[in-house]
Order: sequence, then C-alpha cells, then structure tokens
Amino acid sequence: MVVLRGILKLYKALIRLPSEDTPQEIRDSKRFYPYFKDCVRAIDGTHVRASVPPEIQGRFHGRKDGTTQNVLDAISFDLKFTYVLVGWEGSAHDSCVLNDAFARLGGYSIPEESRVWNVKRDNICQAMWSDYTKSGE
Repeated sequence: MVVLRGILKLYKALIRLPSEDTPQEIRDSKRFYPYFKDCVRAIDGTHVRASVPPEIQGRFHGRKDGTTQNVLDAISFDLKFTYVLVGWEGSAHDSCVLNDAFARLGGYSIPEESRVWNVKRDNICQAMWSDYTKSGE
C-alpha cells in the first residue's frame, strides 16, 4: 500500500501518455512523411515460446515447431511499448488477436483523428472502385 501511495504522488513525473503528434523523424523525412504523417504508432505481432500443459498443447502450436503464444504489441516511434496483449494460443489468427485487443475494456484504441481518416480512406477506395468498374464496362 505504501508503494501505491508513493506512485500516485509521483505519477505525473513517472508516467507520460504517448504523444499523438507526428514524430520528428517522420516530419523531417521527405521519403516517409507523405506516407506516415498521420501515423502515431505501429502494431505488430510475434510468437513467443510457451510452456503449456499437455492437454491443451494442440491449440498452442504455432506456424513453426513448438508451442507458442501469439503476442500483439504497439510501440511509439521512440520505441516504447504503448500496448501489449499476451496469452493467445499460437494457432490463433492475428485478426482474432487484434479484434480482442479492440474489444477489451481498456484495450487498444485508435485515436479519434485516425477513425475520421479511416472513413475518408474508405470513401476514396469506394470512389476509385466505382470509377474502375465503370471504365471496364
């Protein structure tokens, strides 16, 4: 309890939320800026070896030899973890793990600005597909 009280008193000095600003490395790069200017972090998955009871090992067999857990992580551009989800069986598809991360209370979330961009992106894709299908007729 003493440690918790100490952390609560010092949290502003110890804990910093990730910045939603475009990282300096992206802003300064002519090569990357056009593509990553709205990107605030990166997500990826990996398989980590796991030791599990024999009766459930089948679910934990990954793409390679042995039993693994499928782990999802998100990092900021200064290479700090902003989210980690562990525990999924090695046989679980990455989309299942990502959907679980979004569905969990307090799970992974996308900044509101990115959601607005997703709608714009979808509209652009639909318009391009519509133009493409009309030109093929």
